[in-house]
Amino acid sequence: MATISQGFPLLNGRQMPAIGLGSWQSKPGDVEKAVEEAIDAGYRHIDTAWAYQNEAEIGRAVQKKIKDGVVKREDLFIVSKLFGLQAAENSVAAVIKACQDSVQNLGVGALDLYLNHGPFGIPKDPTGKSIWPGMAEGKPQFCNYDHALIWKGLEACVDKGLTKAIGLSNYNSKQIQAVWDTARIKPANLQVECHAYLQQKKLFEFCKEKGMTFTAYAPLGSPGKPMRYSGYLISN
Repeated sequence: MATISQGFPLLNGRQMPAIGLGSWQSKPGDVEKAVEEAIDAGYRHIDTAWAYQNEAEIGRAVQKKIKDGVVKREDLFIVSKLFGLQAAENSVAAVIKACQDSVQNLGVGALDLYLNHGPFGIPKDPTGKSIWPGMAEGKPQFCNYDHALIWKGLEACVDKGLTKAIGLSNYNSKQIQAVWDTARIKPANLQVECHAYLQQKKLFEFCKEKGMTFTAYAPLGSPGKPMRYSGYLISN
């Protein structure tokens, strides 16, 4: 079993700590304290995303622990993600701006890993009330998405020193391969939901063959999606 201090090498040679603290669904006011306590407990891998709307709060916790001498910046592995709304205009410049925003929110100088959060674009909400139009009503909206161009934007983020590695999230093997075939900098990591109910064995082997690390989110199940597992026994 992996320990908090154990790491796995990325394609760029850097080590990614095997166990990290996720921050999706963390309530405002709670996540800062959670990150502080996690760092005190030995966690060095902190995962967030622009869509979680908690980067600034996580950044405050990280900066506090650095200032207090608990950790150095180089001890930490900070991950954030590009949201479909940020890249909806399909331009390299939009991706760079999104990464810059996350770096500024977190106050970390550069990310250790920047992921494309999903294989789709999301249009702007004309009312300005939601970062994902239609999601609250169960009818999420999507828009056209140029995977190759968006990946060029992620590569540009590496070139500009905004992030040390780039990867994908919520992609299937065909989508990963499409990116891989045109990538100058290959995806270093895939992050997907993975647990007893959704084991992703074929996808894991696909990533392993390419040398990509594989990150499981919601490893104990996803409480935000109870309708998917209702009435289903783990013995099945």
